[in-house]
Amino acid sequence: MSKRIKFRYLYRDASNYKAWGDVVFGNPDDITLEEVETRLMKAFDVDGIFVAHQAHIPEIFLYADGSITEADHCFHEFDSVEFTEEPRSDKDSRSIKAFVEQVELESLHGWKAFNPAERLLLTRKPA
Repeated sequence: MSKRIKFRYLYRDASNYKAWGDVVFGNPDDITLEEVETRLMKAFDVDGIFVAHQAHIPEIFLYADGSITEADHCFHEFDSVEFTEEPRSDKDSRSIKAFVEQVELESLHGWKAFNPAERLLLTRKPA
């Protein structure tokens, strides 16, 4: 049985407050950590920056309670990949290869910035 791969990432606001997240993917193709990291770093923007919803992984914003500040933005940051025995946690049940391919495809279309305050207003229900 192939070990699974944990993708670790974070949200860091402009004040340097952080929230951490991870997603565990299957690895039936036995892709190496080095290949995964190399391909991801080529696909992400400078310093491993990306938009989580485009990669189909959970957004881990600090403003989840609705209190957005000027320090908030829409970007997440890649931290690392590692082997794990933890159960798979990807909501789409993708392999790490499929995840990397999704990230590469989204990179070709560009990481689309959005204003978190505007998005939050759109998702709130009128009183």
